[in-house]
Amino acid sequence: MNQRAIKDITDFIFMQDAPVKSDIIFIPGTARSMIAEKAAQLYHAGYADFVMPSGMYSTKNGRFANENIDNPRYIGEYETEYAYFKHVLMENGVPKSAILCEDRATNSMENAAFSAAVLKEAGIKVNRAILCCQAFHARRAFLSYACHFPNAEILVVPTDTQGITKDSWYLQERSYHKVMAEMEKCGKYFGEFGLWEKMYE
Repeated sequence: MNQRAIKDITDFIFMQDAPVKSDIIFIPGTARSMIAEKAAQLYHAGYADFVMPSGMYSTKNGRFANENIDNPRYIGEYETEYAYFKHVLMENGVPKSAILCEDRATNSMENAAFSAAVLKEAGIKVNRAILCCQAFHARRAFLSYACHFPNAEILVVPTDTQGITKDSWYLQERSYHKVMAEMEKCGKYFGEFGLWEKMYE
């Protein structure tokens, strides 16, 4: 692949910010424990007082994919991504009182939309948030949360998962197709979810 094309795609997909003191840490749903472990580290470092994992499960599976749990430490039977992440967070010392619940979302856009609804209901205003996500999912996750928190600063603090990194994604067929799918989904999301009107409300 052309080197400029690789750089342009890498810069677009693999967002990364330095963490700064924020109001909340968001975690979009998956079975990858490392992003919740990263969120726990940030919580203990004092970057936020609340952590909000989000997710029921992917509609593709119709259930939480317990078989995809990537660390024997957390193996169990979970009904939702939220329940799984809550367990991971608490195993890493995050108190239950600091964990906010969103357990209905089935995709990245719903992660953001339903989290925003829960926080609005609770009267919690978000001026700045940290988003802990898989590295190759960073741009789509960011765009989703940026849409539903338009007045907040969203800082992306990702974690490499599934062997997909910004330095090597284009060297293996599987990771190449994962990243290309993310490129496609970024456009698809903003077409399908009617966000043009939302962005200019």
